[in-house]
Amino acid sequence: MDTPATTRPAAPPLNVVLVSPEIPPNTGNIGRLCVAAGATLHLVKPLGFQLDDRSLARAGLDYWQHLNWHLWESLADLQAAAPSTPTTLGQRLPQFYYLTTKSTRPYWSQHFQPGDYLVFGRETKGLPASLLAQHPDQCLTIPMEPAARSLNLATSVGIVLYEAMRQNTAPPTP
Repeated sequence: MDTPATTRPAAPPLNVVLVSPEIPPNTGNIGRLCVAAGATLHLVKPLGFQLDDRSLARAGLDYWQHLNWHLWESLADLQAAAPSTPTTLGQRLPQFYYLTTKSTRPYWSQHFQPGDYLVFGRETKGLPASLLAQHPDQCLTIPMEPAARSLNLATSVGIVLYEAMRQNTAPPTP
């Protein structure tokens, strides 16, 4: 029996982490991306909106009910709850990667593995400088022209999430 090209191998899902998101439609759109990608969404407080916000629901449409998501008091709480043993023999532990405009290392230079955490900061300020300074080898960027200050958060998540999926999806066998 042929396997459809859209079938992904069974593996721990990728994780998208939004630290203090401020704009509900961005979070709703990211929720839709996570459903489409089979990724888990982690929201880290404080949020700039209520989870029952109408614009969040409007952006997420009917996808939100299918979304695997978690709400965390802090990034430290999420990190403490992350797996501490590999899920597959020979596989490394899931890693946290911090997406920022303050890095020169392009996201495509990293080999992502299932279970990795893609961490994005708030729309207006990004991730805290102290967090980036603690993890310089895990900071990644989406290269762009100097005239562009940054990309929309949902666009940035889509770019990096689908690259990580591409790296971890086995091509269909003929």
